[in-house]
Amino acid sequence: MLRRRAALALAPLLLGGLLAPPVGAANADPGRRAVPQVQLTSWSSYADLKAGRRAGLKLGRGQVSLLAPAPRTVAGKAYEAGTWTSPWAAPGFDATALVPSWEATTPGRSLVRIEVRGRGADGRAGSWDTLADWARTNRPVPRTTYSGQADDLGRVSVDTWYATSTVSAWQVRVTLMRPKGSSLAVSLERVGAVASADASAPRPTSTPGPGVGTVLDVPTYSQMVHSGHYPQWGGGGEAWCSAASTAMVLAHYGISPNPTGVAAGHADPVVDHTAKMVYDHGYDGTGNWAFNTAYAATLVGGDSYVTRMRDLREAEDHIAAGVPLVVSVAFGRNQLTGAPISSSNGHLLVIVGFEADGDVVVNDPAGATNGEVRRVYDRAQLERIWIAASGGTAYVIRNG
Repeated sequence: MLRRRAALALAPLLLGGLLAPPVGAANADPGRRAVPQVQLTSWSSYADLKAGRRAGLKLGRGQVSLLAPAPRTVAGKAYEAGTWTSPWAAPGFDATALVPSWEATTPGRSLVRIEVRGRGADGRAGSWDTLADWARTNRPVPRTTYSGQADDLGRVSVDTWYATSTVSAWQVRVTLMRPKGSSLAVSLERVGAVASADASAPRPTSTPGPGVGTVLDVPTYSQMVHSGHYPQWGGGGEAWCSAASTAMVLAHYGISPNPTGVAAGHADPVVDHTAKMVYDHGYDGTGNWAFNTAYAATLVGGDSYVTRMRDLREAEDHIAAGVPLVVSVAFGRNQLTGAPISSSNGHLLVIVGFEADGDVVVNDPAGATNGEVRRVYDRAQLERIWIAASGGTAYVIRNG
C-alpha cells in the first residue's frame, strides 16, 4: 500500500487546480474556489522538438536521436551523449514544484538523464538539478532518482523538484546516452513537466457526470498475495500498490509482458515483473510516478503520463473514453468506508468506473486476494482523500 510521501503530480494539459484554504483550516469555506494554479507544458511533435536546443542530436518525426554525440562518463562508464534542452516555459503563476514526465526508447545499455531548473521572478536562472537516470532495461546504471541537491532555487525529492520559494519559469533537459562505440538507437519521443502551486486544499464534492453507469473491464490483481516476493524490488505486499495498479491497467489493454527474472509458480507473475521494471534504486521503491508511466509508455501505443485532476468529474471523462486511472490517495481510520486496510500514508488504486449515483468503482490492490480487489467507495470520501493526499494525482495510460 505504501507509495511514499504526498507530492505534486503531472497534468496532461493546462488544468485548473481549484484551490481553497489549507487542509484543516478551521475557517475553510467548502464552497470557495480560487484561481487555477497548475500547468503542464510538453514537447512531442516535430515542431515541438524543433523549438528546443539540440547538441549532438538529429531531429526526426516525433523524436530526437543521436547524430554526433560527445563523450560522457556516468558511474565510471564511457558513453556517447547528446542533449535536448526545452525552451523556457512560463506557467503564468508563481510555481512551487515541477514534476517531469517522459517517453523514451532505451535499447540495450542506453539510458536518458532528466534534469530541470527554474528561473526566479528576478530573472535569475538556477542550476541544473538531475532528477533521474532512466532506462527500461535498468542496466548498466541502475534506474534511479537523486533526492537532495538542495541549492540556489530548488531541491529534488524523488520524482518532484520543489522550489525554494517560487519560480516564474522552468526548463527541462534530457541527455541521451549509449555505450561508447555502439550504434544503439536511443531516442526521446516526449518530455514535459507540470508546474504547480499547492492543490491539496479541500473543495466541494463534484457532481456526477458522463461516467456514471460505466464500469470498465479491468482485471483484478492483489498486491498482498505477493508479500515477501523479491526484496530487491521492494518485497511485495504493501510496497507494490503502484506496480499492481499499473499491471492492471496494462492488462485491461491486453498487454501482459512475459515475466523475466521471476520464479515459476508465482501468482500473477506480471505484477512481480512490473515491480522490477518500475523500481527506483534511489528511492528504494516501486512508487515513483514517472517511472511507472515511462515504463507503460514502452508498451502502449498511446500516451502515458502522470497528471493532476481537479475532481472526480474530470476522472469521469477518462472512464467514459475507456481509460482507467491509477490514483494516489492517503487516509486515516474511518476515512474510507469499505477499504481492505484501515489506513495508509500513501496508496495507489485503479478507478475503473462509476455507479449510477456517482459512487466510485475501483480495483483496490490492497484486497487480500484477487477476488477482494473490486470495491465501491463513497464519492465524497474518495475524492476528499485523493485531493488532500496528492492534489488529484493520477496515471493516465492510453493504448492506441
